[in-house]
Amino acid sequence: MAQRALRRVFVYGTLKRGEPNHHLLSEADNGYAKFICKGSTNRRFPLVIATRYNIPFLLDKPGTGSYVTGEIYELDDPLFEQLDVLEDYRKLYDRQIEDINVGIEGGNVPCWLYLLRNCPDRLLKLPMLTEYRNTLEQPYSRRPPGKVNIFEELLKSDE
Repeated sequence: MAQRALRRVFVYGTLKRGEPNHHLLSEADNGYAKFICKGSTNRRFPLVIATRYNIPFLLDKPGTGSYVTGEIYELDDPLFEQLDVLEDYRKLYDRQIEDINVGIEGGNVPCWLYLLRNCPDRLLKLPMLTEYRNTLEQPYSRRPPGKVNIFEELLKSDE
C-alpha cells in the first residue's frame, strides 16, 4: 500500500474542534485528518474578527498582536485542497510554513497556516485575540459560496 503524503496544518479559527467548520476535518469523506496537539505561534500575529460574517483573520503582520493558540492536524492532499477552497487560497488568504510551539517537550513543529496579506490598516484597530471562539455576541455565519467577495468587503470602509 502506497504511503500518502501528509501535511501539518495549524488551525486557529473556525476549523478548530467545537467551531463551525470543524466538520471539514472530522468527516472521513473529506479526506484524512488527524489531530496532533494544541500549539501556539512562535511569533506574534494579529488575530481579528471582521466582516458581517464575523470571520477570524490572521493578519500577515508578524510582531503585532499576540501569540495565537490553535490546533495542529495532519492532513492528506485531498483535504488540504479543500482547505484551500474554504480559505479562498491566493484570492483571499495566502499560506506559509511557520514554527508552532507545542511546549517544552515537543519544541517547535513546522506547520502550514493561512494568513491574510495586504490587509487594510483599519483591521489593525480591531480587538486582537489570543484565541478564536465562536460566540453569540459575534456569531460566525457562512457566506454564500461564490456570491460574496470577502476581500472587497474587507477593503470597504466601515464608516
